[in-house]
This record gives sequence, structure tokens and C-alpha cells, in this order.
Amino acid sequence: MPARLNRCVARCSEASHIPHMLRFLCSVRLALEVARRFIQHFQKCHRQFMTMTFIRPRSFSHIVGFDDCPFPREHRGDVPVVGVVYSGLRLEGVMSGKVRRDGANSTRELTRLVHESKFVEHLQLVLLQGIALAGFNVVDVPRLHTALGLPVLVVARHAPRRDAMRQALLECIPGGARKWALVERLGPMEALAGVYVQRMGLSREEAAKVIRETSINGAIPEPLRTAHLIAGGIGRGESSGRT
Repeated sequence: MPARLNRCVARCSEASHIPHMLRFLCSVRLALEVARRFIQHFQKCHRQFMTMTFIRPRSFSHIVGFDDCPFPREHRGDVPVVGVVYSGLRLEGVMSGKVRRDGANSTRELTRLVHESKFVEHLQLVLLQGIALAGFNVVDVPRLHTALGLPVLVVARHAPRRDAMRQALLECIPGGARKWALVERLGPMEALAGVYVQRMGLSREEAAKVIRETSINGAIPEPLRTAHLIAGGIGRGESSGRT
């Protein structure tokens, strides 16, 4: 109860010459202030309750998954990249591009592929098979998220060995320090729904929901599994191995 209003009521009570109406108005003002504060507190609690209880994770029905093609160890130059578009569990289309082995154009190329595709208006989520394509062409995930205006979910069957990755980038790869900074910026992978993920633009609950709903033939989401199979067929003549 505000001190100023208390003093007002006290003065009204002590001064016998003040009419009863003035004391009544002071009391009304005090009651209104108490009611205002109660309503503010109630609204705050209501918002918190609604956030915790009734806001459900978003669903992502239109998804593109990217994977790179396998290449010989001695290969230098461009490496094909395959993007597979799904609507729910139905394959809708395929896109392809190229990124430089151990280069720095993966973010730009993925952005171009999505923006120039006929699927761009409907896409809701980007899936990546790891944070790098074509060796160590590291994707700038926050930049990709901003450029496309879409959430990005990086998925891997096993957590990468970060120490080994750091050593390889800093000692063997041109521009490795900048690329390692991109890896560190995104943070370590977190175990989720049987795989490991990094995410940008979606919650942990939403990421788990995507993985559960799209991983119908194993632990890996179907857009990534299909992209891996197609990329293997392009790179080796037939697909092989697990995603």
C-alpha cells in the first residue's frame, strides 16, 4: 500500500473539520490503486501460465535437407551438393549446386539454391548434415538463418571430435581460424532424440519434434537420408553407407 496514500488517509482521519466526502474519496483512490496493482500482477502471472502451458512447438511440414557428394581424397575444386525438399513425408523435389572443397562459399551457395528454387515460398526449415560441406567448407549457420529467414537444424549421428576439428582447421586448412570461429560461435552439439544437433531459430522442443516426425527409416530425418542417398549415387555411381 503506497506510503503517500497512507498519509492521505491519516490526514483525512485526524482532521475532524474535513468533510466525510473527502475521506471517502481518499479511500476510493486507495482502493483503485490496490486494484490496479492486483490487475497488473494477475496479467503477468496469466502470461507466464499461458507461455508454459498452452504454447505448443511449431510444426515444420516443408523442409529442405542438404548433403554433399562423396569425393576422392586427392580431389581439389568443386564438390556437388544436393538439396532434397519434402512436404511432410512426401518427396517434392531436388536441387543441386556446387561448393569448393575446403572453401568458404557454402553459406552463399545454399542461400542461392533456396532463393532461386520454386520451393522458396513454402519452405519452413533447413536441415544440414553436419556444419561443413565438401570437407571443411564451414556453413555460417547464423548468417544462413538470417539470409533465408528460416530456422536451421544441423544433425549428426555422432558428436564431432571438436579437438580434432580445431586442430585440422588451424593447422591444415586455409582460413581455418575464421572457420573455427564459426564452429565455436554455434556452440557444441547437444544430444537430442537419438542424434546430435545444433539449432538456430527453433527451440529444443521444436527440434525434437522435427526429428521424431521425420525419422521414419532410422535415426536421421528423411530429407537428410534421401539427400545422402542421391549424393552418393552422383558421387560414386551408386549410394552406399549410412548417413
